[in-house]
Amino acid sequence: MNKDRPFVVAAIPAYDEEKTIARVVLQAQRYVDRVVVCDDGSSDLTAEIAERLGADVIRHERNLGYGAAVQSLFRRARELGADVMVTLDGDGQHDPGEIPRLVEPVLEGKADVVIGSRFLGGVEKINDVPRFRRFGIRVITRLMGAASNYGLSDAQSGFRAYGRKALEGLSLYENGMGVSVEVLMEAKKRGLMVVEVPAGCNYREVEASTYGPLRHGLNVVMSIVRLVVEERPLVFLGIPGVVSLLVGVLFGVWMLQIYAIERRIVTNIALASMAFILIGFFALSTAITLYAISRLAQKTNKQ
Repeated sequence: MNKDRPFVVAAIPAYDEEKTIARVVLQAQRYVDRVVVCDDGSSDLTAEIAERLGADVIRHERNLGYGAAVQSLFRRARELGADVMVTLDGDGQHDPGEIPRLVEPVLEGKADVVIGSRFLGGVEKINDVPRFRRFGIRVITRLMGAASNYGLSDAQSGFRAYGRKALEGLSLYENGMGVSVEVLMEAKKRGLMVVEVPAGCNYREVEASTYGPLRHGLNVVMSIVRLVVEERPLVFLGIPGVVSLLVGVLFGVWMLQIYAIERRIVTNIALASMAFILIGFFALSTAITLYAISRLAQKTNKQ
């Protein structure tokens, strides 16, 4: 390894990509020092082809998910002592020739995470994205922007570059497609610099996704909701919990007033009171538990 220049690794999560993995590996090798492929339980020859071409191959015995593959690639990049890791898909939708563009802001100290955006750099790039994908990406990006305050145009792009600070500082746990937003939430929490650069995306040669668009979108949205709730449990669970408790108490007081005047219990009001109180108690106790866990995790990280 030449210590006079940065060590750049191309990291490729792949699942049943034997038709395209050779081209992606060979093209990526022109722009990086090492290519690492995570074969996420493929049933075809993805791993064998990548290995024959000189790639460092990580094998998952079974399909664990895109996020699990990304986590394995992060670990291997750290083991290799990479200065920059670039993730790109094994299906050929990302152009390895654009790797230098993604790496440049990291090497110049302008970013810790660089995202290759499909929505920057010209209408032709946007038009190459199928309409249903374009709509889903923009919806998720708006949700991600509201949750993290990052003004991004493409929060779902898997074409990214990570500097050493990001490689060492990001802790990822999402096994599914939600890892893309988990990265951004973690980057925000740790004060990392995130920028976007224009990047193309070739959907014409990409076969149907392993995940359907709807399933993919719901997976990511649920991850955003979960991550936001975990980040600020007292706001997103605690306050609604208190409100629910108050509503339950009000229903209870109303029921008692009716009983005092008419000597009868209105079943619907009684049930509503108990339901709101139970929901409120559950939400509040969950918020307190998550807050305590979050505080403990923060103290552990500082130590």
